[in-house]
Amino acid sequence: MQNQQHHVHQKYPDIFKPLDLGFTTIKNRILMGSMHTGLEEAPQGFEKMAAYFALRAKGGVGLIVTGGFSPNLEGCGAEALSKLTSFEEMGQHKIITDAVHKNDGKIALQILHTGRYGFHNKIVSASPIQAPINFFTPRELAEDEVWKQIDDFVNCASLAKDAGYDGVEIMGSEGYFINQFIAKATNHRTDMWGGSYSNRIRLPIEIVKKVRERTGKDFIIIYRLSMVDLVKDGSSWDEVVELAQKIEEAGVSIINTGIGWHEARVPTIAGMVPRAAFTWVTSRLMGKVKVPLITSNRINMPEVAQKILESGQADMVSMARPFLADPLFVQKAQENRSNEINTCIGCNQACLDHIFEGKSCTCLVNPTACRETEFDLTPSSNPKKIAVVGAGPAGLSFSVYAAQKGHQITLFDAAPDIGGLLNIAVKIPGKEEFYETLRYFKTELDILKVKVVLNKRVSVEDLIDKTSLKSLFDEVVIATGVVPRLPNFSGVDNPKVISYSDAINNSNIIGKSVAIVGAGGIGFDVAALLTHEQTLADKIEPQTSQPPDRDNFSNLDREIYLNEWGIDDKYTNRGCLKPDLKEDIKVSHRTVYLLQRKSAKVGAGLGKTTGWIHRSLLKKRGVIMLNGVNYEKFDEQGLHIIRENNPEVLKVDNVVICAGQESLLTLANELQASPLFKESEDLDMRVTDKKIRYHIIGGAYKAGELDAKRAIEQGARLACVI
Repeated sequence: MQNQQHHVHQKYPDIFKPLDLGFTTIKNRILMGSMHTGLEEAPQGFEKMAAYFALRAKGGVGLIVTGGFSPNLEGCGAEALSKLTSFEEMGQHKIITDAVHKNDGKIALQILHTGRYGFHNKIVSASPIQAPINFFTPRELAEDEVWKQIDDFVNCASLAKDAGYDGVEIMGSEGYFINQFIAKATNHRTDMWGGSYSNRIRLPIEIVKKVRERTGKDFIIIYRLSMVDLVKDGSSWDEVVELAQKIEEAGVSIINTGIGWHEARVPTIAGMVPRAAFTWVTSRLMGKVKVPLITSNRINMPEVAQKILESGQADMVSMARPFLADPLFVQKAQENRSNEINTCIGCNQACLDHIFEGKSCTCLVNPTACRETEFDLTPSSNPKKIAVVGAGPAGLSFSVYAAQKGHQITLFDAAPDIGGLLNIAVKIPGKEEFYETLRYFKTELDILKVKVVLNKRVSVEDLIDKTSLKSLFDEVVIATGVVPRLPNFSGVDNPKVISYSDAINNSNIIGKSVAIVGAGGIGFDVAALLTHEQTLADKIEPQTSQPPDRDNFSNLDREIYLNEWGIDDKYTNRGCLKPDLKEDIKVSHRTVYLLQRKSAKVGAGLGKTTGWIHRSLLKKRGVIMLNGVNYEKFDEQGLHIIRENNPEVLKVDNVVICAGQESLLTLANELQASPLFKESEDLDMRVTDKKIRYHIIGGAYKAGELDAKRAIEQGARLACVI
């Protein structure tokens, strides 16, 4: 098979050009970027990380960078988080490096000192200035203590080399410890480590120089350089260039692009950020240094990576979350099978949100990520005929994973296309990447020969042979999803009161003033849709399940994004921020009220890493958010509400109902009443009678929010044990 590959036209030739560093060669231009997974601290975590990294190495990635390991206790993100400081800690790392090398991969350890971002009382920094995202204040290091911190970086790098790593990445961006010395905003020192810019950048230069001296010439040193800080009093462009040149002189092998401090109020990796939105800044540095430059942020398909490399905007492309979504990303690209790539959608729901909730990282579209030792997808010794009713996220996930195990799947849906509520999600600005998820599922269903029956509302009779009166299937999976819940107020049946699905599918029918009843994730999505400017995604025909043009960087989307978030792409201002950005700019062509019954903060239940983005975006667009609202009635005057015991009339043209969902259980109720079927009570499926088992998953199992993460995981877990 490998010999045949030489005769196949390579769609992405620049991706697969080797990168010669002189002392070693990286086989292609794809870096698997650093990402903390939570496995670092988990029981048997190093064995789990070994399986996780080994699969990506086997999938062909050129160079892997681990999640961050601190060089000392005070640099840890929390007291219990991972560090590499001793020979005892070094030993377990060999499990990882051996597994990666066995699969023809290279791997570097990221050295991450969090400085004032650490959540514990031993944190240190350049100055005793509390971070806005922390409640601990760092202790200011004495002059000689800074040298001790440098020694700890060097010791960590030396231990990494002894553990078998091919290199290290020194984390000098995202607002962490090294960044805190570089920027005026966080360094108020007057000694040799503060004051002038040359003093403030002495720390990274000394770290790189001494790491190179200790580790020798044949060791990869990546420096992650903060290219745009996106905070007030961040670095200027000339300072970024100067630091890049100084760390090149100090001995780095590669410079990796870092974008935005964690405290910056600008989204940089969420789905609403256009693809390759920050490659322009890497391109600006090209030619200013001789070492290779890596670009990063929202690069999730090989077409985008190829365009970047082909046009000379970077020497290498970094992707982190795309390797959660698909460990075989590089292999599929090399074999011209990009349609089979399970694409990262930038949702943050199962990766970053999990980390901030103290859980191990995984992936919404690939729930087996970081759980490689947990999911058993080996071929079944007892293949079955299985009916899956409902082709939304849960039904699609189960069908694909069960078919991979060798089961014969028939997938039914009452709609004319697969996807269920994913077909609504793709129309929300910032969620267009779900087109890729639909494309992936369609491709997999075809490859795995899943029989798909659309426009078919299934009843119990459709599952039974009319002659023998026996079931046509060995098992039945019900993934029929949800229906919107209607609140109880007078006028809710008025034609001007519409469901969220109708509002999303036909947003042009909504008037100039609208009240949204319900401020969960769906309510925020509807508000974003009704207030957004036109983007590339608007030009896509509905129901095509085709993603935006991957060869187009979508300049329209990019300009809207840069303007809305005040990013200065001319880099005339420090931190790359426009100085005249107002906090509250009303740009929407509609007056939108976002209402909730609860007295809690509107949007309090949104994701930890993206909730602030949604709230800030709607505030910029002038959306009026009200909590503690009771709904009285809707009539020709508008929506009558009571808030804080005061009656009020919102003079709106329309009301959009986003008040939750109810499970659609029509078929489940029919099966429950049938003598042929029995509901499975747990995933072990221990049943003693001969009835045909049926299983309920996804929204049909639990309505709640429109939770694709839970639905896809539930489908995968059921497929593993059925």
